[in-house]
Amino acid sequence: MDIQGKVAIVTGAASGIGAALAKKLAADGASGVMLADLNLERAQGVADEIGKVASAVKCDVSREADIQALVTATRERFGPVDIFMSNAGILGRMGGIELEDALWDKMWQIHGMAHVWAARAVVPQMIARGGGYFVVTASAAGLLNIVESAPYGVTKHAAVAIAEWLRIAYGKRGLRVSCLCPQSVETDMTRGGTGSAGVNGVLTAEQVAADVLATMREEKFLVLPHPEVAKYFLNKAQDYDRWLGGMQKLYELHAAGPAA
Repeated sequence: MDIQGKVAIVTGAASGIGAALAKKLAADGASGVMLADLNLERAQGVADEIGKVASAVKCDVSREADIQALVTATRERFGPVDIFMSNAGILGRMGGIELEDALWDKMWQIHGMAHVWAARAVVPQMIARGGGYFVVTASAAGLLNIVESAPYGVTKHAAVAIAEWLRIAYGKRGLRVSCLCPQSVETDMTRGGTGSAGVNGVLTAEQVAADVLATMREEKFLVLPHPEVAKYFLNKAQDYDRWLGGMQKLYELHAAGPAA
């Protein structure tokens, strides 16, 4: 896709990957970029930095009504939505099955249903207009899992599956879909440490955003800023039991303890 003249929405846009995506979209010629985040003040600061093609709204992606309102505000401000970057995410706390249901539910909403609600809000109109682009920010954890946080790994698998389903169902009707699956990225989430996700280095959000836009130009599905992930994913498919054994060793290094 050529970004020039397109209208885009980016959720989780107040910082990190979301802010970098919004800036990159504007730099590549988008005619309108709506930044959505719970932290409106910070998101507005990023929009002000970008300039007149950007605006910001407060949005809680764990509420479908907020996503619907976000799309309406974008159409009123810039016109029909060509690109939706469903990027918002949370890390939560480290742990496994003992973590409370409220945390699991919040993860399901933000890493799962938020993508469904966003697609529900924009995909029919995109198809009616001849197509559009939908980007899901998942994680390498969605392909490989992660040892420190059960709800994060499980719900990021859901994010990948939703992106796959959208591509399967609407790919021949004009909808382009990409799924971002990085390992560790320099964001607010990683300030306290990178854990097992940092095994192949920590990228800047700007590097990741550049990879996303490059993948969109090629209209490919997976965005893998850490290319090692492709090898790990292949190893997983070729010998699942051996891969699980390796992950058990990683768990012992990074996650075993009182919360295990």
